[in-house]
Amino acid sequence: TAERCAELRAAGHEPWLRARTGLLLDPYFSATKLESLLAEPAIRDRAEAGSLAVGTVESWLVARLTGGVHVSDRTNASRTMLADIATGDWHPELLEFFGVPADILPRVVPSSGVVGEAAAEWFGSAIPIAGLVGDQQGALFGQGCVVPGSAKITYGTGAFLLRYTGSEAPPVPDQGILATIAASAEGDRAWALEGSVFIAGAAVQWLRDGLGIIGSAAETAELAASVPDTGGVVMVPAFTGLGAPHWEARARGTLVGLSRGTTRAHLVRATLEAIAHGTCDLVEAMGGVRTLRVDGGAAANDWLMQIQADLLGVSIERPVGVELTAYGAARLAAIGIGGALPPAPDLGAMTVFEPQQGPEWREKQRAEWRRAVGAALAWAGRES
Repeated sequence: TAERCAELRAAGHEPWLRARTGLLLDPYFSATKLESLLAEPAIRDRAEAGSLAVGTVESWLVARLTGGVHVSDRTNASRTMLADIATGDWHPELLEFFGVPADILPRVVPSSGVVGEAAAEWFGSAIPIAGLVGDQQGALFGQGCVVPGSAKITYGTGAFLLRYTGSEAPPVPDQGILATIAASAEGDRAWALEGSVFIAGAAVQWLRDGLGIIGSAAETAELAASVPDTGGVVMVPAFTGLGAPHWEARARGTLVGLSRGTTRAHLVRATLEAIAHGTCDLVEAMGGVRTLRVDGGAAANDWLMQIQADLLGVSIERPVGVELTAYGAARLAAIGIGGALPPAPDLGAMTVFEPQQGPEWREKQRAEWRRAVGAALAWAGRES
């Protein structure tokens, strides 16, 4: 629905939609896709007949596990572009604008609290479902980032930076950063700022599965360290467009600076550096951070974490366990049933990566990256 988003943007709708939802007009979010689906007569007829329900991923999971409970937590609802960023609830004006009937949507609930029971047929006995949360908000909670200003980035298929802002909705940010709802229990409210890079770990998967130049992600650290630099190669992995702060859905992956001397080690190093540069773009757009906590599969790569610290010029803190999304969800579920709360991450057990490069080196690297991003944007027909 990229064309529909561009049409709405040209008609001047983005400012009020951004103010209401905290989001930018982009096909990454659900509203225009639901609008497009509901334009199909057969689907619209089912919606009007009451035989259709739509929701987010956890809505489907809960419905399957419980046999019909239709809910979505605030963190996931806030990503649809149909929810009010100030309350987390569906907003009538947004539903009317996109033509989405309210009765096909799930009931919005807090991230923590019992919403139903998984039927005994699934696990042998009925189990309460007490925690629902989006990936990144779960990781934010799992990292213990519950003090305003604390921030984490999760490296998965993409890279996602969240900075906790507290119990009041933040003003709509500039520079392509989003406002989002953070995990909270019944009676509480919390918000965060978010920046998203669509491709991070997926770029390493492409090296393995698409190009076949590595056998596994574990090889990348040694290969990257085997060359002193990228040999002039810069990669912009915009395979599915550019996310924050550019938000250009038409952009595509760009590889510049190739020569006959380019080796697979240079390509691997350029790919890891691209992941780190994308994170730098998010941090800069968000106004900077003092320290940054990391999690997700790629956070286990020591070489990547060190280049991330070097390019940002701040300390990178990595907990012993890097799968913090599941940990955050478990903590929310424990709160939801009133049980014993799993302990917060052991800060003393964190591995800390300190910057080893100075400002002159950092700015040179960042300038080269910006030139390459400019090439990706130019390919999309947009000036950087």
